[in-house]
Amino acid sequence: MLNKFRKNGIGLLFAIPLILFGCNNTKMDNKQANEKLIKDYYTAYEKKDWNMLNSILDTGFVFNSPVDDHINLKTYKEKCWPNCENIKKFDIEKLIVDGDAGFVTYNGWTNDGKLFRNTEYFRLKEGKILENSCYFGPGVNYPNNTGK
Repeated sequence: MLNKFRKNGIGLLFAIPLILFGCNNTKMDNKQANEKLIKDYYTAYEKKDWNMLNSILDTGFVFNSPVDDHINLKTYKEKCWPNCENIKKFDIEKLIVDGDAGFVTYNGWTNDGKLFRNTEYFRLKEGKILENSCYFGPGVNYPNNTGK
């Protein structure tokens, strides 16, 4: 009996960390996948690749900003996507993902070297971006802003 316990006990000692590591690993994989999803959003703008962006946006995607109130995917493509032509790159300063939500603060650079800085909140669902809420201050917001 003691030998069976030792044999099973040792097995349990190995099984418990594997179970715990496996659960934590899945959570970490989900976090990494969501981080990549958000980074790919900005990469699509840098590459000017609508198909790449569209492939990671949920069909029910909505966009919010101080000048956009829950616009749908069609309106987003018409109104916001043309900004990609004026974007050179994004430098992500901070990316925080918690479950299916993420915050990003970045510096964006236009083709003519102008800086714009935003913070965006993402809601994610099943490997897609469901919502993006963009926050910016007066005077510096989206790259095609012509206001002073």
